Amino acid sequence: MKNFGYMAMILFTVAGSFWLEIFLKVAVLKQIVRVVKAIAPVAFLFIAWDAYAIRSGHWSFDRSQILGLFGAFCIPLEEYLFFIFVPIAAIMTIEAVRKVKPEWQVHK
Repeated sequence: MKNFGYMAMILFTVAGSFWLEIFLKVAVLKQIVRVVKAIAPVAFLFIAWDAYAIRSGHWSFDRSQILGLFGAFCIPLEEYLFFIFVPIAAIMTIEAVRKVKPEWQVHK
């Protein structure tokens, strides 16, 4: 059961923020092209960094806390999911704050 540790963290992130899409109607997922354009360049850089760090022996993953499914560059599935879902959760949170507290927005 311990091998679901990393996946559990991702699922908690999803559960903790994706409800904003439904209840506050932040409409982040309706703008999926914008989300991909925002996330993809940064995710690419972090995946490249992960690949380098793993290959160089500077970085590793506790195999007892991951599912054991690996993608390109020997990076665990959970790490790829992290680079997708955590930024989406952050964008949803920002949009929720903007919706609930419009007076906090910076006006140019």
